[in-house]
Amino acid sequence: MGFYAHSTQRADKADWQPLHEHLNSVGRLAAEFAAAFGGQVLAQSAGQLHDLGKYTESFQQRLEGRHPKVDHATWGARISLDRYGSLFGHLLAYGIAGHHAGLANGKGGLSRTSLQDRLENTLPKLLTTWQEELSLPDMSAMQLPLGFQPRRERGVFQLSLLARMLFSCLVDADFIDTDEFYRKIENRRSRHTENYPTLQALRERLDSRLATFHADSSINKLRADILNYVRKQAAHAPGLFSLTVPTGGGKTLASLAFALDHAIAHGLRRVILVIPFTSVVEQTAQVFRDAFGELGDAAVLEHHSAFFDDLKSALESKNKRKLAMENWDAPIIVTTAVQFFESLFADRPSRCRKLHNIAGSVVILDEAQTLPLKLLRPCVTLLDELALNYRTSVVLCTATQPALNAEEGFLDGLQGVRELAPDPSSLYRQLRRVNVRHTGALDDQALAEQLRKHEQVLCIVNNRRHARALFESIAQLPGARHLTTLMCAKHRSEVLAEVREQLRAGQPCRLVSTSLIEAGVDIDLPIVLRAEAGLDSIAQAAGRCNREGRRTQEDSEVLVFATANPDWAPPTELIQFAQAFRTVEPRYRNDLLAPEAIRAYFHELYWQKGANELDAYDLLTLLKSCREDSLPFETLAEKFQLIETKLRPVIVPWDTSAEDALHRLEFAQGCGAIARDLQPYIVQLPVQAYEALSKAHAIQAVMPDRYGEQFLQLVNPRMYDERFGLHWDNPQFIEAGSLVV
Repeated sequence: MGFYAHSTQRADKADWQPLHEHLNSVGRLAAEFAAAFGGQVLAQSAGQLHDLGKYTESFQQRLEGRHPKVDHATWGARISLDRYGSLFGHLLAYGIAGHHAGLANGKGGLSRTSLQDRLENTLPKLLTTWQEELSLPDMSAMQLPLGFQPRRERGVFQLSLLARMLFSCLVDADFIDTDEFYRKIENRRSRHTENYPTLQALRERLDSRLATFHADSSINKLRADILNYVRKQAAHAPGLFSLTVPTGGGKTLASLAFALDHAIAHGLRRVILVIPFTSVVEQTAQVFRDAFGELGDAAVLEHHSAFFDDLKSALESKNKRKLAMENWDAPIIVTTAVQFFESLFADRPSRCRKLHNIAGSVVILDEAQTLPLKLLRPCVTLLDELALNYRTSVVLCTATQPALNAEEGFLDGLQGVRELAPDPSSLYRQLRRVNVRHTGALDDQALAEQLRKHEQVLCIVNNRRHARALFESIAQLPGARHLTTLMCAKHRSEVLAEVREQLRAGQPCRLVSTSLIEAGVDIDLPIVLRAEAGLDSIAQAAGRCNREGRRTQEDSEVLVFATANPDWAPPTELIQFAQAFRTVEPRYRNDLLAPEAIRAYFHELYWQKGANELDAYDLLTLLKSCREDSLPFETLAEKFQLIETKLRPVIVPWDTSAEDALHRLEFAQGCGAIARDLQPYIVQLPVQAYEALSKAHAIQAVMPDRYGEQFLQLVNPRMYDERFGLHWDNPQFIEAGSLVV
């Protein structure tokens, strides 16, 4: 009897994939993927065992269409435990049993069956042919990855990440081998015949681009000096780094140049830029593409978290080979903090598939201070673990460096962080271009008066309703513009292009915005008004004032105000940041952005919260109490949510490019590339807003029979306005989720 992994339409089975070929191929691929962290033997075993349950008559009959669904994953998990003992057996069993359904809790599962429950299920008889066709590694070869450094204080946190990394190697190898088999059957080109540009080639293009920049001003000369100094640090051994450069000092290109130099010097594989906000991903990815010239489009992959992955339904409909290959194998990845961190705590194959490609990479964590307080300690522990055991260099890149080091008193803090910038305190003094002062409370009338008084001014407030109301009060003034995340990214980009042109021409420009303007937007105004927030946010706002140093410091002001109108109170999430700012403001009001003021602010913020609130869901405590047979993967994934407010993406057909992409969905065989094309046209809505628009029949799913509710389109154009984006007669719904920028 022949045993097969995958079938085709041919009844004679001449082109069916032999099972042993699939298992051995997946084992080889998984081992290749695990080489970056020394886990080849473990990954190979997982790959060879993952479909062991296909060595049953029941499954072979299913391939012939003569049997219902068969559990083909659990037998491999059982054999891994029998063959490799509790520690290594469980490290493999979680991923083998869950390579379709996802990683379960070891014991006591929540919404799904636990691993223990799966292992105790009644299974069809496993035939012994597998022992003849597979040559598994011996128990004597089983060991933790070479160079793995256990730390007792982390409990089994390290084991949970290792199991997830092995799971990643397995599911990616399984997807690729299956995809390649069907491509061959369908006479389609292999996905892996396309070669990405090398890091060396990308560095050459970047060097050519940088050579066109001229130090024709004092600030450009300083940026060039910073860049050259940072690049000289690339020889440092892989590990943890900080890059502390004031806004406007050229952090983005300096961090990219360092990352490429460092990766090439140490044989690392890619550069991953992690950005806090989805609204900035497109523009940052474009900056990188431009820096790499003609190689940019092939080298840079954007990975957002807007459109959800429905892997389960794809597998059930045998469309696995049609899924987008989102496994982060490109040389340059630009992604969001949500995508990066939630994936590293995830339990689903679609989210975990890319994780092994983080190992042996350079991760630039842009605006590191924006990590959510409730999950700060788990995030910091994760970053430290990636550097310790996965040969990942992590660069904390920000103007306002958070106090996350163990030597600064942060519990579970980072150890051995090396600063890349030349004397951050001196840089701050050289790049200081604005005065920041607190003006007390201002009501909307006083704010509107400030906007009338200054012809070029930016006002940043803390929620979208306030931004809209304030804009409407000055809409008749010359140059009045408005920015909000209720506009799609393409719309915002067009507004910003018009604003920059107004500023270049010396025309009036009165811009009202939510905090999205602080997220890496290159814009330069003489006056900035900022509603009370954290000192790090105020520093980001200050980066939009006199950014190019063309004005004197005395003529460049950032005015921080308390909101007098209780209707515009900041979201709950911002109150704690504003409180910490108010505490340190009296001590440092003469120089609120000085490094010592920033340090004092973060110490105050972390002290106010306390160690327990920096791990509000007790994830680290939970892991310390576990054993290898009770790792809580499902619980971790459920609790680790960077954004607590659930959002749904709605596509706005803003221009002909959006309309064309929506039209292509009707005929596409796979939707991955089209989903990326649609990213600039989405507006993220909280659930209650989504439900309100749905009831009003203002949105509808695109081809729901094929895509379900993955692609939701705004079909009532009257609900989208060129001044303030998506709107509603009674706009109370826009308050929820207003912190999301």
